[in-house]
Amino acid sequence: MSSKAGARYAKSLIDLSQEQNVLEEIKNDMVLFEKVVDDNSELEAILKNPIVPLDKKTGILNDVFGSKVHQITHSFLKLVVNKGRAGILFDTAKQFIEQYNRIKGIVTAELTSAIALTDAAKTEVINLVKKELGANEVIVKEKINADLIGGFVLKVGDKQFDASIANGLNKLKKEFAQGIA
Repeated sequence: MSSKAGARYAKSLIDLSQEQNVLEEIKNDMVLFEKVVDDNSELEAILKNPIVPLDKKTGILNDVFGSKVHQITHSFLKLVVNKGRAGILFDTAKQFIEQYNRIKGIVTAELTSAIALTDAAKTEVINLVKKELGANEVIVKEKINADLIGGFVLKVGDKQFDASIANGLNKLKKEFAQGIA
């Protein structure tokens, strides 16, 4: 679930990053922030907890990220915490990465197959997605699901292409059931 506030904060940070010519560095910081919070649910709980004092939250973020992030990121984190909005930082980082990807023409594709695809097959899928969506880059997140029997399911945003054998068998089963009835 994404918040409008998180999207607005992310947009502001992107605008500032572009003005200062540090968009790549800030994007890397947001990726780092998202990964650290994702790997440490306690950190997210602390940030969202209204009982934890703001200076304590700022101190924790400083200890965890301190010199590892750009000064703009450091100031941004501190500003959001001091405004009492620390609870939306994780969402803001995710929104930042989404907006960054949109600006750069980067698309994420979920590719689920019965067995691991060869590099050649992956390259073919990437080229197809680039061509169909006019993307500059495609990030493929692979999943293995033996229940598909064979083939693959490709999901990009809200679009899904199902070329799995299991799906084909289900369609065939429905056609037979309708034909008999």
